[in-house]
Amino acid sequence: MSRLSTVNPDSAAPAAKALLDKVDRMLGVTPNMMRAMAVSPAVLDGYLSFSGALAKGHLSAAVREQIALVTAVENSCEYCYAAHHVLGAKAGVSTADLAAGGHAEASDPKVAAALRFARAVIRDKGFVSDADLDAVREAGYGDGEIGEIIGAVALNTFTNYFNSVGRTDLDFPFVAMSE
Repeated sequence: MSRLSTVNPDSAAPAAKALLDKVDRMLGVTPNMMRAMAVSPAVLDGYLSFSGALAKGHLSAAVREQIALVTAVENSCEYCYAAHHVLGAKAGVSTADLAAGGHAEASDPKVAAALRFARAVIRDKGFVSDADLDAVREAGYGDGEIGEIIGAVALNTFTNYFNSVGRTDLDFPFVAMSE
C-alpha cells in the first residue's frame, strides 16, 4: 500500500488538475506516481518540466527509456522498471532490448555504451573514470549528449527515490528484475 497520498484528477485543485490533465493527454492514463506527485503541484511540474526539456534533446525516446531501465535496476525501483517496460515498448524499444536494458546492454553498440556510462554515473555517484568518459565519447556521443545521459540518470533517480519512499502502488504490469 502506498505511503504517500494521491490526488484524484476528478476532484483535484486547479493547479494539480491542470498538470494531471496534461499527463493524461500525453500518456492516455494518469499513473499513480504522478497522482502522488500532484499532492505538491510544484513536484509534478518540476518532474514534467525536466522530462519535457530532455525530450527536446538529442537522445531518442528509446535511449532515454533504456537509461530509465538501467537506473531502475541500479536503484531497485520495481515501479519504474515496470513503467519503463511499457513506455519503452511505446518508444520502439525491442523486447530483447527491454530485457537487456536493465543490465546496461543493448543490441546497438552505441546505445549499449550510453547505458554502461549511465550505470557508471550511478554506481560512481558521478565520479566516473576517464576510461568511462572516453568510452562513451568513442561510441559517438558528444558532450551535449553526455550531459543528457547524466540528466536522464538524475531525472530517473528522482522518480526511483520518489516511488521507493512512497511505495507507489503499481499500476503497470509487473516485470521482475532479474539478476
